[in-house]
Amino acid sequence: MKKRWFAVMSILLLSVGMIAGCARSAKEAPTAENPLILKIGVSTADADPRNIAAKQFAEEIANSTGGVILATVSGGGVLGDDAALIDAVSLGSGKVDIVISDASNFANYEPRMGISALPFLFDDFDTAWAFMDGDIEARAEEGLSKHNIRVLAHYCNGFRCVTNSRGPVESPEDMKGMVIRTPQNMVIMSTMSALGANPQPLGFSELYAALRKGTYDGQENPIPVIYNNRLFEVQEYLSVTNHIYSGMCFAISESTWKMLSEEQRRIIEMAAGKSAITDREMNRKQTNELLSALAEEGMKINEPDLKPFAAATASVLEENRTIYGSLLEETLEWISER
Repeated sequence: MKKRWFAVMSILLLSVGMIAGCARSAKEAPTAENPLILKIGVSTADADPRNIAAKQFAEEIANSTGGVILATVSGGGVLGDDAALIDAVSLGSGKVDIVISDASNFANYEPRMGISALPFLFDDFDTAWAFMDGDIEARAEEGLSKHNIRVLAHYCNGFRCVTNSRGPVESPEDMKGMVIRTPQNMVIMSTMSALGANPQPLGFSELYAALRKGTYDGQENPIPVIYNNRLFEVQEYLSVTNHIYSGMCFAISESTWKMLSEEQRRIIEMAAGKSAITDREMNRKQTNELLSALAEEGMKINEPDLKPFAAATASVLEENRTIYGSLLEETLEWISER
């Protein structure tokens, strides 16, 4: 009886899966009357550059396909936090077709995806962008294919900085024991631990409320994220630590990708690349301009000497040598040649 029960249940589960698959594959030949709608999930607010660039992407593909393929952009973590969004893309359920998230957030699927987020690798945007578009990052991303994830372009989130409600961070000593929110991201958490802080992961959509309640002393994010998500309302101090460059992946579910014709793929990949340029330009501009805006909002801003921070986090590179293997040596060599 037990064997028979398991057999029946297996058939039922398989049938459910086939029905779900058919529902999704029914849009393999979309038309303007019955378009394929790609769902894009983002964790940050609508004013964030990645949301604005994603809407440009949506407009571009709608125009280029004559409305046969459309895209909706859901920001503010409506479809889930970064981890949930990436999981949904990997599952290929249709809940989320495209996610725009920090490259190192994909490390739960491919550990080498954290290579671009190691502390103090890059000094400027141009170097960071060249790395993200280069061969080393591409080889790290190859491991995502077996998880139903394909990276089409690289957005930019900027250089991460520390904010808190205790006082200015002038040295790693000032971070000792600080309870700081991070994403569920081992590289960022290891970096905060190396600086003496107590990292505690939390979904970004929950961050503002947690800071307002005082559950955390601080958090770390790029300047545009801090401003566009109004974190200045719940944090008093901003220290320009630039401890990690936050490169982002514009990633699509491979199962969605396979539903597209070659021409549709070309249109989507080109639109993703164009929107990435928009996102990068906005991030550079906002990083340069929003410090003064944050000061006007009342934040106390300091720019510490970064050498002690870089020295304190050197251990993070050593701890990850076994994960990144030859990619780490190639990355360090690539940087030394710039």
